[in-house]
Amino acid sequence: MRANDPPAGDQGFANEEGFAYPGRELEAMAGASNYHRWILEIFKPYLGEHLVEVGAGIGSFSELILKHHACQTLCLVEPSREMYGQLVAQAQRLNGTTRLRTFNSTFVDAAALIKSEQTPDSIIYVNVLEHIAADEVELQTIHSTLADKGCVFLFVPALPWLYGAFDRRVGHVRRYEKQELEAKLRRSGFKIIVSTYFDLPGIAPWWLKYCLLKSATMQPGGVRFYDRFVVPATRRLESFIPPPIGKNVIAVAEKSSNQ
Repeated sequence: MRANDPPAGDQGFANEEGFAYPGRELEAMAGASNYHRWILEIFKPYLGEHLVEVGAGIGSFSELILKHHACQTLCLVEPSREMYGQLVAQAQRLNGTTRLRTFNSTFVDAAALIKSEQTPDSIIYVNVLEHIAADEVELQTIHSTLADKGCVFLFVPALPWLYGAFDRRVGHVRRYEKQELEAKLRRSGFKIIVSTYFDLPGIAPWWLKYCLLKSATMQPGGVRFYDRFVVPATRRLESFIPPPIGKNVIAVAEKSSNQ
């Protein structure tokens, strides 16, 4: 296992107004273990042996990957200096056979170095792409960095009409329509393998709290309650019946062989 800090900038994810958000919604979402396992369950059949997680934060999802998926290498990219320090400490605790590499950088800046050391076959963005203004440039960089037949794994907030006070506070540039994300992936040279809305029951409480009541905070207790009592049933239902709409979009797309 290695945890190195190459010379790269601490740039953060910035929207058009220049707001930089130092990491993902980490504090409250740290307790959403069922939610994260659900995401990984959808990703896992397509994960390869050489992974990159972008916006790895403090390493919570990375730890889940290592517990449930055997891979040879895992590169963790985190642009926030504050989050990166915690990520390195977490990486040092994750003993195992997987070779870990950490980067205090944006993916666009780190991509060439990552590829020069080991071409990845899987690049993962969980609650990250929505922070990046030039999302199609990001997707094109992912495409050029991946090995042939490699995949990008995306989990993003959905439905522009759900954009509220919390989205603004944490620096979300956008919320996606499923068709919009698919179109951007295709324009960037990807073939869609999985694309579906995710967490239909989450729409109503999100709209009430963040759009109608204009709250800008996410309480850990509320997240844990939803994760314990709502997510397991929703996960079972949506595994059989893909929802026509949902609070998020989850997608897996393959680098087309003719690109």
